[in-house]
Amino acid sequence: MTDNKQKFSPEDNKMLKSVFWRTLSVSASWNYETMQALGFTYSMIPVIRRFIKSEEEQKKALVRQFKLFNTTPTMCGFISGISASMEKQASQDTSFDTNSINAVKVSLMGPFAGIGDTIFWAALRVITLSIGISFSLTGNILGVFLHLLLFNAIAFIPRYYGVLWGYDLGGEFIRNAAKSGILGHVTKGAGVVGLMAIGAMVCNMVRVPIALTLNLQGTELVVQDTLNSIFPFMLPLALTFFCFKLLTKGVKPYMIMLGMMVVGVIGKIIGVF
Repeated sequence: MTDNKQKFSPEDNKMLKSVFWRTLSVSASWNYETMQALGFTYSMIPVIRRFIKSEEEQKKALVRQFKLFNTTPTMCGFISGISASMEKQASQDTSFDTNSINAVKVSLMGPFAGIGDTIFWAALRVITLSIGISFSLTGNILGVFLHLLLFNAIAFIPRYYGVLWGYDLGGEFIRNAAKSGILGHVTKGAGVVGLMAIGAMVCNMVRVPIALTLNLQGTELVVQDTLNSIFPFMLPLALTFFCFKLLTKGVKPYMIMLGMMVVGVIGKIIGVF
C-alpha cells in the first residue's frame, strides 16, 4: 500500500479504490445481451467523471464502455485498470483513437477468462471447498465460512492489485505506444483477437440442433449430420449473423429473443428441432 500511495496521487488512489469496490458487482447485472457490460460500465463511472468534464463526452464514454464484456470476475480488476488508464489518455490527447479502448478490453477478456477460470474456479474453489467440506462433515458449521473466507482472501488479491497494476501498466503502455506509433497496430490486432473470441463463443454457446430426418427412397438422411459434414456450426453462425442484422435494423434484443423462443417451440412441436 505504501508503494502505491507513493506511485499514485491521492486523487488516483481514491478513484482506483472506488473502481475496485465497483468491480465486485461486475456480474450482478449479467445478461445474455451484453453479459457483464453494465457492471463494467458502472466500475468506470469514477474514471469518466474525473477525467471527462463535458457531459456530452461523458455520455460517449459510457456508450463505448457499455459493450459486450465477459470474463472471470476475479480477473476484471486488471482490465478495469487498463481501461481507466486509456480513458485518462483519451481525455488528455484529442488525437487518441477511442475505439482502441474497447478493442483492447475485448482482446483481454478472453485470455484472462481462461486464466481466471483455471486458477480460481477449477483449482482454488475446489481446494477451499474441500477444506470447508471436511469441517462440515464433522458437524462444524464453520466449514461453510472457512471456504468463503479462504477463497475470497486469495481472490481479493488480484481483484484489488489488478486495478492498480492495470492502471500503472496502462499508462506506460499508452505512452510507449504513442511514441512508437504502434497503437494502431495494437488496435487492429486486438480487433482480430476479439473477432476470434466471438467466433469461439458462437461455436460454444449457440446451439441450433436439427432433429429432422428425411427418408429418401428407403435411406434415412439425418439433416444435422449432413450439415455438419458440409459446414460444421453453419446454423449457429447463420443465426448469429441474422440476429446481428436485425440489431443493425433497430430491432430490440428482447423481440429477437422472443421470436427465437416462438420459433423454437413451434419447431419442437413439428419435429424440426
